[in-house]
Amino acid sequence: MILTSAALSVFIVSYALIATERIHRVAAALGGVAAMVVIGLVDAKSAFFDHHTGIDWNVIFLLFGMMIIVGVLKQTGLFEFLALWAALKSGGDPYRLLVLLVLISATVAPILDNVTCVLLVAPVTLSVCRQLGLPSAPYLISLILASNIGGTATLIGDPPNIIIGSRANLSFTDFLVHSLPLTVILLALFVVMARWLFRKDLTGSIDVGNTLGDLRPVDAITNMRMLVRCLIVLGLVMVAFSLHTVLHIDPSMVAMMGAGATVLVSRTEPEEFLEEVEWGTLAFFMALFVLVGALVQVGVIGKIGEVAAEALGDREFLASTVLLFGSGLVGAFVDNIPYTTATVPVVEEMVAASSSSGADSPLWWSFVFGADLGGNATAVAAGANVVVLGIAAKAGEPISFWQFTKYGVVVTIATLLVAWGYVYLRYFGLS
Repeated sequence: MILTSAALSVFIVSYALIATERIHRVAAALGGVAAMVVIGLVDAKSAFFDHHTGIDWNVIFLLFGMMIIVGVLKQTGLFEFLALWAALKSGGDPYRLLVLLVLISATVAPILDNVTCVLLVAPVTLSVCRQLGLPSAPYLISLILASNIGGTATLIGDPPNIIIGSRANLSFTDFLVHSLPLTVILLALFVVMARWLFRKDLTGSIDVGNTLGDLRPVDAITNMRMLVRCLIVLGLVMVAFSLHTVLHIDPSMVAMMGAGATVLVSRTEPEEFLEEVEWGTLAFFMALFVLVGALVQVGVIGKIGEVAAEALGDREFLASTVLLFGSGLVGAFVDNIPYTTATVPVVEEMVAASSSSGADSPLWWSFVFGADLGGNATAVAAGANVVVLGIAAKAGEPISFWQFTKYGVVVTIATLLVAWGYVYLRYFGLS
């Protein structure tokens, strides 16, 4: 009992520090792990080698491999090319430019994950807005919202998907079958909503020809041969992700093989691609896995799962509704990565007590949709939000917490309601 209380206290304090950002989230998570070691709940075996209480290395190496691929792609000028292409194709119409940038973000996010997407696209979006004399806030906010929605589509599109997919044994194809249709619907909804949400900023027209001069999108490509080679490798990686259940190769191994092939064909030096790896993010993930593992070890997670399963009984639609809106609500105030890491073992207990399992369980997909879409609600709800607001502030065009949130809350409520209808129709109404 004393050990359980101590573990809970350490977890709550660490989580509170992460949520309030009183200290850096990596420091808070690692400090929590250190405290768990001191009280005797964590050792090398439980942290590094235990499947239930340790680090999920599949998640870590999947992220690491994709970060390397992105680090090499970034050097080719591909993302600058896409932004300039959107500016020219918009014909000077601010709304058309926003739609094109949204579509670029929503296409890139499912392939490279939403945090990486905004890291690459936000700076060039900011540059295009400055060149065209447009306010950057509507475009950067739309970039965040679109990347979070688009990231819902695939296993690697949003960190919560990777965590849930690894724990629930959901494949890349499972996400395409279950998440992609909803993502397409939500993106269409957002494009329509954006016209209304940003109506005051999307007026007038710009003479793109005079503003950009003779600048052509192709001029942004720094190494066409490297770009072609890297895109071929990335295409093969996506195919391997889709066929990993047939090939019997885990997504983490696919990502690592893709990273190796990308480095090989690009002949990039290690210091060039390794500097793009988000080491802090990887350390944060590892520490969170160990923190939650300590609660699993003392039986806290199992007990919560049992209570939730007993309370909801065989009312699977009610359980799905609670998971969807509950995850969206909690995710609005707490970064969805630590929330997902802490909650996924509880959902696993709920699924075990339900009538369906694996990719057929509406509980897993309700959890995915709630955790992903709740990330749009506030400025601190997801990593992509924090990254873009930081880029904007550094560029001298800050977006305040409330400036983002007044749009994010509206989009989150609308997308969660549509997701709820989708869950009902797909898994209950039409089944």
